[in-house]
Amino acid sequence: MADLTQEEWAEQVAQHKEAVVLDVRTEEEFEDGYIPDAINIDIRQGQGFIDELEKLDKSKTYYVYCRSGARSAQACALMEQLGFDEAYNLLGGILEWEGDIVA
Repeated sequence: MADLTQEEWAEQVAQHKEAVVLDVRTEEEFEDGYIPDAINIDIRQGQGFIDELEKLDKSKTYYVYCRSGARSAQACALMEQLGFDEAYNLLGGILEWEGDIVA
């Protein structure tokens, strides 16, 4: 797991067309606006979050974000424990995101 700056994160997402953008905020936060092509799995669901992660392809590359970067860092650490190959945390979260947002 690695923390990436906004620039690094955006660049790598653009380069990895097979990568998955994962938003770990609440459904309400997600509906307020999200990074294009993101899927939403709320980390606050506890075991439900883990159950949803287990359904994902662990060999893919995941770019994970939340509001400020704290929950997504937790999610990346958890994903690493669950055996995901690559999960990258967006430093500063969507609050500092300067790219496109789907409203």
